[in-house]
Amino acid sequence: MARRSSSAYGSLLLGSADQGPLRLRVRIQTMLTVLLVGTNIIGSVIVAALTFVVIPGEGINARFGLVVAITTPTYVLLAVIFGATFGTIMGLRGLRWVILEREPTDVERYAALRLPWRLSLMQAVLWDVAAIFYGTLAFFLQPRAVFGAVASVVIAGLVVTTIAYLFAEFALRPVAARALAGHEPTRTRGMGVQWRMLVFWGLGTAAPVLGLVVAAMLVLVFPASSKVQFAIVVLGLSGIILAFGLLVTALTARSVVNPLRSVTDALSRVRDGDYDAEVVVYDGTELGTLQAGFNDMVQGLREREAIRDMFGRHVGREVAEAAELGAVELGGETRFVTVLFVDLVSSTTYATEHSPTEVVEVLNRFFGVVVEEVDRYHGLVNKFMGDAVLAIFGAPVTRADHAAQALAAARAMARRLAAEVVEVGAGIGVATGEVVAGNIGDESRFEYTVIGDAVNSASRLTDLAKDVPGRVLVMQASVDAAAAAEAGRWTPAEPVVLRGRPDPTPVAVLA
Repeated sequence: MARRSSSAYGSLLLGSADQGPLRLRVRIQTMLTVLLVGTNIIGSVIVAALTFVVIPGEGINARFGLVVAITTPTYVLLAVIFGATFGTIMGLRGLRWVILEREPTDVERYAALRLPWRLSLMQAVLWDVAAIFYGTLAFFLQPRAVFGAVASVVIAGLVVTTIAYLFAEFALRPVAARALAGHEPTRTRGMGVQWRMLVFWGLGTAAPVLGLVVAAMLVLVFPASSKVQFAIVVLGLSGIILAFGLLVTALTARSVVNPLRSVTDALSRVRDGDYDAEVVVYDGTELGTLQAGFNDMVQGLREREAIRDMFGRHVGREVAEAAELGAVELGGETRFVTVLFVDLVSSTTYATEHSPTEVVEVLNRFFGVVVEEVDRYHGLVNKFMGDAVLAIFGAPVTRADHAAQALAAARAMARRLAAEVVEVGAGIGVATGEVVAGNIGDESRFEYTVIGDAVNSASRLTDLAKDVPGRVLVMQASVDAAAAAEAGRWTPAEPVVLRGRPDPTPVAVLA
């Protein structure tokens, strides 16, 4: 199961990726309401500052000033009530599939991804109405203030609408993630990053700068304006540009950086070997494509790792690693190795007297002990042959101490089998010599194995080991090839004649 962080959407304010629909609804509705109220209050403050202080022109007369002072809070209150009601209805209607926890249709998915734009458009309409309203008031009460009044509202509306979009997109990330689940984002579902940056620069920076242009035009229209008044204009509009330009830029940067950061954080986890890392896709632009692409990449890595693990379990991890590195020659190569062969005693009799389930349980315990000890001493379990196991030490990875490792594995294996698999016994044979190691078979289907006299000798020794104390019989050549510390644990025994050989073979048993 892929894991996601608790701040999967780039902020703890948005909750976790697995939060319930009711909690998500309350969270989004609260954030959007705060957004609507806050942005409109900010906008009204900007309008008041621009109208009464910043934008020059003929001085605001008392009657017009009183009307503006009374109507501005009233209009903001009505706009908030209308916007909250209409926005909630529009949002809940478009997000019904989230509340019902069902898969959205293509139309619902598209509508959900466009919801920030629709909410921002609603804000823009409210501010357009405000511009017409105040322009009309100015036309009847103070005609020469029309231009300044309309310009003030338009500039404030552009700034507020931009901030509203960025906040709405932020608040609706969990919805976008659900809408994009299982669907790669495309440019038709969101404005591209390049256009987004250009538009937000225009709204957050160019619009306030336009105020400077308006101020200069008004100074030209009203040349009686003082230099002090013009300085106030420049300073006021510069403050708006710096403050809100910085805010819009910061929010825009955050909307770009958060998706990138989610990918880089997940990439760090993958680099550390965590292939369950997954990024929540919540952006409908190229950034969302990047997030989805990362998830596809990690899915491919998970599948590759699963195949590698399965391959390693079937042929041995060292063989799998050597095959990846191209270290094993196709067709075989001559290697000097030590072969360990282990076979159960009277397994046929045990099978006839017990149920298949009991037989399998015993075999699994037997194989478990053998595999653990072979792995512990850096060998390779090459084959499971019924109730027998063939293990190799020194191939495919060359080891100078392969004989000592095989002998140590044989000792540990014999001790554990006698204690943990008491139902049946097992004989263990060890032989050292030259073999041909490589991939045997056809190009379409082959296996890694070893062929040579050492393999045959280990098999023959296993049969004889079933009748000696300790049930371990090894070639003296293996003891001679081992380091002194391991060789001291073995003692020579009476040479034996192996089947298929005319001469006796020196052997050793546990000391």
